Amino acid sequence: MPARTPLEQLYDEHAGALFAFLLNLTRAEADARDVLQEVFIKLAREPRRLAGIREERAFLMRLAHNAAVDLMRRREVRDRTREGFAAELTPFAPTDDPDEQLFRLELAAALGELPAEQRAVVHLKLWEGLTFEEIAAVLGLPPNTAASRYRYGLDKLRGRLRPLYEEIK
Repeated sequence: MPARTPLEQLYDEHAGALFAFLLNLTRAEADARDVLQEVFIKLAREPRRLAGIREERAFLMRLAHNAAVDLMRRREVRDRTREGFAAELTPFAPTDDPDEQLFRLELAAALGELPAEQRAVVHLKLWEGLTFEEIAAVLGLPPNTAASRYRYGLDKLRGRLRPLYEEIK
């Protein structure tokens, strides 16, 4: 059996702990695996990075953390871009009633102004009819947090739309 390379030894000794750390950070197994792979590919391409390292695990954790943060930042930029496009679209079908059309446009704009976390919960509750427990499972958060985000989102929508509703009424 051939001797293991230093990189293979490093992987065998630390990959499990790194994966657990990354899974906790990313909350997604696929992302944790991708970041773990990215860290070890970086080390395979640049083995000199390991020269003079005293605390291998701490060094690897820092590399993994930085790679995970980079992934989340890239995703955040992508999500903001997607949200910008989504805010330009109205989720409601057109109507012949001008007052109803105005209200739908204002509602779409008001929804677009909600923080993404609240908007997701409001959508899942109102349009998908999910319970707070189901919303919590979909979004990976506690049911009480889902309920709070829903309440805060509705409060903001009411405040934003009440003057228009009173005017149309």
